[in-house]
Amino acid sequence: MSADQGDTHPSDVHLLGGKNPNIGIDLYKDGYVDPVYQAKSRILNRSIQDIGMGKYQWCLFVVAGFGWFADSVWPSLSGLILTPAMYEFHFKGPFLSLASNIGLLVGGLVWGLGCDVWGRRWSFNLTLLIAGVFGVAAGGSTNFVSLAVLMSFVGVGVGGNMPVDAAVFLGKAPNVPGSHQYLLTILSIWWCLGQLLGNLVAWPLISNFSCTSAIDCDRSSNMGWRYLLFTLGGLTFLMWSLRFFVFSLLESPRFLSGIGKDAEAVDIICKLAEFNGQPCPLTVEELEAPGKIHGFEPSHGPAGRRRILSEDSGFAINHIKALFATPKMAWSTSLLIAIWGIIGLASTLYNNFLPYILNTRGVAFGDGSLYITYRNQVILSVVGVPAALLAGWAVEVPYIGRKGTLAISSGLTGAFLLASTTSRSSNELLGWNCGYALCSNIMYGVLYAISSEIFPAIHRGTGNCLTSTSKGVFGVMAPIIALYANLSTAVPVYIAGSLLMFAGLVVLLVPYEPRGKISI
Repeated sequence: MSADQGDTHPSDVHLLGGKNPNIGIDLYKDGYVDPVYQAKSRILNRSIQDIGMGKYQWCLFVVAGFGWFADSVWPSLSGLILTPAMYEFHFKGPFLSLASNIGLLVGGLVWGLGCDVWGRRWSFNLTLLIAGVFGVAAGGSTNFVSLAVLMSFVGVGVGGNMPVDAAVFLGKAPNVPGSHQYLLTILSIWWCLGQLLGNLVAWPLISNFSCTSAIDCDRSSNMGWRYLLFTLGGLTFLMWSLRFFVFSLLESPRFLSGIGKDAEAVDIICKLAEFNGQPCPLTVEELEAPGKIHGFEPSHGPAGRRRILSEDSGFAINHIKALFATPKMAWSTSLLIAIWGIIGLASTLYNNFLPYILNTRGVAFGDGSLYITYRNQVILSVVGVPAALLAGWAVEVPYIGRKGTLAISSGLTGAFLLASTTSRSSNELLGWNCGYALCSNIMYGVLYAISSEIFPAIHRGTGNCLTSTSKGVFGVMAPIIALYANLSTAVPVYIAGSLLMFAGLVVLLVPYEPRGKISI
């Protein structure tokens, strides 16, 4: 096996310990990341593997999934409420999506960088609280300006969920064992459930409590979209309450070790073992050993002589530089940023206006009622649910892995979009969109996973921030394009489909394949 595949040097083997010395290798060869950090991460990975998948990780799977859920529900809401809100407030549809995407951009930037600077516990909890509070408030909007402003604040909260929660689940907290990293892909089932629940709630509320046209449409006859915001805002607030009051998120042992607090990192590992009913597999001396080999004092030594791997996480610029520290790392980071931007533009351009497209096409086909529009949205959401399980299986298939699954699903997603332009009836359009829903959910499940797996944990929040910001910037561009495009034509669909197929090709250029390797 080549060094690029992350071999452990023989001299390091005695540091790793653990019950099973052959559980896997990490993604980076020696010298690509800080050597002390890499050695300590290997020790922590083996300790977590020895503890195994237990109650803590399954609870984390649920509460981290709340972030996927919110990130699915809220960005799509600007599309779900678009038609009735336009009837009442008389504005151009893309402006609502623009406001929401600006909030997502700001949220991804602030919270993504923040979880590597001030830690992720506050970020983990506050993102859902902000989304829930402002989501409920948006339901009381009296005009378009207030609705747009409040939805942008919702975006600020939601925009931080994915970069923070992915970092928390994979490595910023006592994470899943390397043998269970595929669960990060399956975590996207919460994304699918969010789409399903959002559409299930929207279907009866908007179809039964909305104006049928913009003529004489007032608040009293158009409460459906408000009921939807009240319901989903309240649900998001409930999820925040479960995170904050019920689940106790342990600090990241890698973060603590990175700032020279090895004893506290070991204490976290022992708490994790106790929670899962296992003996503690690690001692402070074992974790301090790599630093001693490289000539650094243990964590209880003089501060001036200690190895502070993450510069106390004090400056985000240090984390950004680390992601471009070597040519291979810089190429990988740049490609991931580009892929997220391309997919973000294509998906936002299509998804945010899908209900509107279904409705207007339905009118042209003679069956464009709001009832049928939102019924079809529910069908598309149901189709997406098994996609997460299929993605979790596909990423472990030899010779396909993460990169192959992402490339194939991206290409097929674009192909189904282009094929949908041939539809001559609502049922044909629904059929092509079912294929799109299945493949796009696989695509996003793998996209979120592969990005977090490739970035080192010490810089993972920042890496996720960069990709999320790229998605946000291009997401803002999508409604601007829509302002100048005729949504009654297939032009936005052609653009989105072509971009997704191109993204599938770019994926193949990523130099790392995380399958069979442990994130550090």
